[in-house]
Amino acid sequence: MPRRTATMLASTLLLIALLCAGVFITVPYSEMSPGPTVNTLGDHDGEPVLQISGHKTYPTSGHLNMTTVRVTSADYRMNLAEAVYGWLAHDNIVVPHETLYPNGKTEQQSNQENAEEFSQSQESAKVAALKELDIPVKSWVIVSTVIKGSPAQGNLHAGDVIKSVDGTAVKDPTDVAKLVTKHKPGEKVVFTVVPVKEAAAAEKSGKEATRTEDITITTRKADDGDRAIVGIEAGTDHTFPFTIDIKLADVGGPSAGLMFALGIVDKLSPEDLTGGKFIAGTGTIEDNGVVGPIGGIEMKTVGAREKGAQFFLTPKDNCAAAARDVPKGLTLVKIGTIADATNALQDIRSGKTDQLPKCTKS
Repeated sequence: MPRRTATMLASTLLLIALLCAGVFITVPYSEMSPGPTVNTLGDHDGEPVLQISGHKTYPTSGHLNMTTVRVTSADYRMNLAEAVYGWLAHDNIVVPHETLYPNGKTEQQSNQENAEEFSQSQESAKVAALKELDIPVKSWVIVSTVIKGSPAQGNLHAGDVIKSVDGTAVKDPTDVAKLVTKHKPGEKVVFTVVPVKEAAAAEKSGKEATRTEDITITTRKADDGDRAIVGIEAGTDHTFPFTIDIKLADVGGPSAGLMFALGIVDKLSPEDLTGGKFIAGTGTIEDNGVVGPIGGIEMKTVGAREKGAQFFLTPKDNCAAAARDVPKGLTLVKIGTIADATNALQDIRSGKTDQLPKCTKS
């Protein structure tokens, strides 16, 4: 066999072997790519994303799009060839599997966690939006979760309203932990609560619950230290002065909070917030209007620009990462609070885009 032919044959066989290896060798990586983007001012699957009743609403225009990221499933096993392609592709990101599914988290566990975060983000979006509009919202501290096997199990229940701890009124969920940890493990702590059934009945009737119970619980030592605990997580519940429903299925996580809040503000405001512009964005939101960072920012800016977004409201802590590779034609606007966002929207609709706080790489 001529040397040239032999060399070509060997090279071909080597290439085939490498291709086979790339297909059959799995690697511990997952992939992130741009996901769907939905206008919070518009319809999705035939019905409005934001539905408000019991309060006057106003016409809106333009877009306030929330953005998403697609990820491979927890049980998907990426092969070497797919990983290499993902590393070379501009619009996808390959990350360690552990980044998306830490500690062996299953698909079901991840979906459940995302659903809970999405639900909480909707509540916080409503609260932040109404506070931005100076519309009063009633709030109170509740037992959010009771840990199985803890001293609180059987004594406190999810949904109980916590009025005080050891006679000291609580106004914020963090107050509960502070008051409990004043004790030493083994000491007794007294919770004054409105039982969940009483609280639900009072809310349904539009009245304030007045009957309370004193619950005495013996604290124990925390697993990760010497502080005293009872085994609950405190949270906040709200009563809204009118009905706000967010209709968006098959989406999880907390990152749409900012855009939901802005959509609510727009629908309840006589002034058109966008001025007809196509604006997208992302960011978690707290009840007080503070905007927090999210994951997959690079994928979200790509997805937003592909749909036509001109401006992207970016959490300030995501700005540096987003600014490293900005899609052409997209302006990244740095946002720290919902007030920052409404101010930026005012500049955008007024044409004062040179005044926008833009993201930089540092």
